[in-house]
Amino acid sequence: MNHPSPSSSSSPTPIQSQTLTLIPGLPYDLSALILAFIPYSYHGRLKSISKSWKHFFSSRFIHSIRHKHVPISKIPQLLCIFPQDPSVSSPYLFDPQNRAWCNLPLMPCNPHVYGLCNFATVSVNSHLYVIGGSLFDTRSFPLDRPSPSSSVFRYDFATGSWDSLPQMLSQRGSFACVTDNERILVAGGGSRHAMFGAAGSRLNSVEMYDIGRNEWVGLDGLPRFRAGCVGFMVGNEFWVMGGYGESRTILGVFPVDEYYRDAAVMRVGDGGGGKWKAVGDMWEEGERRQLGRIAVVEGVDGGGPEIFMLDKNDIFRYDMSSNCWWKETSLPKRALDESTVGFMALNGELHVMASHNGAGSVENRRLRRHKKLTSLYLQIYHPGKKIWRTLITKPPFQQPLDFKTTVMCTIRL
Repeated sequence: MNHPSPSSSSSPTPIQSQTLTLIPGLPYDLSALILAFIPYSYHGRLKSISKSWKHFFSSRFIHSIRHKHVPISKIPQLLCIFPQDPSVSSPYLFDPQNRAWCNLPLMPCNPHVYGLCNFATVSVNSHLYVIGGSLFDTRSFPLDRPSPSSSVFRYDFATGSWDSLPQMLSQRGSFACVTDNERILVAGGGSRHAMFGAAGSRLNSVEMYDIGRNEWVGLDGLPRFRAGCVGFMVGNEFWVMGGYGESRTILGVFPVDEYYRDAAVMRVGDGGGGKWKAVGDMWEEGERRQLGRIAVVEGVDGGGPEIFMLDKNDIFRYDMSSNCWWKETSLPKRALDESTVGFMALNGELHVMASHNGAGSVENRRLRRHKKLTSLYLQIYHPGKKIWRTLITKPPFQQPLDFKTTVMCTIRL
């Protein structure tokens, strides 16, 4: 079969000009279409097949082919995991459908700062953003106290490279962050670090990053200081929920956070954000100490998103009309320590993740022969079908994930 001529309607791209052979015996267009549907988690290994495959899997062309034939909403989500500071420990992608892992390059390293945590990550198309966080700065005093960061980095999956973007207007860690694919909104936060309790500052400032204009714009501040909060979009409304404000001390010595039971909502339009409106307490005094881990399941067929909370070993669904959390289900296998459990929404399902310590199965006995190996145990719940399933996977890193500090987000590639 002959290759299409350069003058045909499917004229070669710069990638084609280097070589018109991807799969021997097949035209370039058909070969490219076949390769474009191979999951991203295998691309790294496939680049070593040939020089033409390396160029193809390293180009933007593969993303344009895939998105041309499959709507972005139909492309399966991958899980981005940041076990530690991404400038010293590689981030990873996990493909749950194929149980495949791949690592990403390290983020650019600043020799003056270290120990980045409490940063936020969001994805927009084929880009991954790492925003803010708390860290230690050798240029600040005292050295053992964390400093907030305003840095923003973006990873381009098409080129496999990191870029430094304009910094936020305010330095912040432990903040609410969300994107609508045109803008990134951040709210609240402070300088709290994972190694310290109630230490650090609190903010109420809010700002928006315009992706097209590549600039940050300040918005109306939150009604009160709020750090450790979560954010999500419901239509054109930016919700900021939970978190903590001022701290109190026990016996005048031990600092304790005062956690919020309410939320705040801002309507976001084309020209920016509006005013905040308060949403009252979502539970009664004594019902729970603080907001649990939150996961947002995307709406189906134009429907609104569904908000879920993992509270100890139970999952609750948020009802906006009543401003209450209603119990949805309980974990089939209870977590020994709920603080070390991860909670994410992925492809319409809720994933509860923990380091696997089960016993009895052939796979577990095989894993125990290699003491350095660890595994990840996932309990997966489908809210629509109301059924559970489990998945066990072997991550490529040695140490178990600490979900108290691990940062995660999803991406479609």
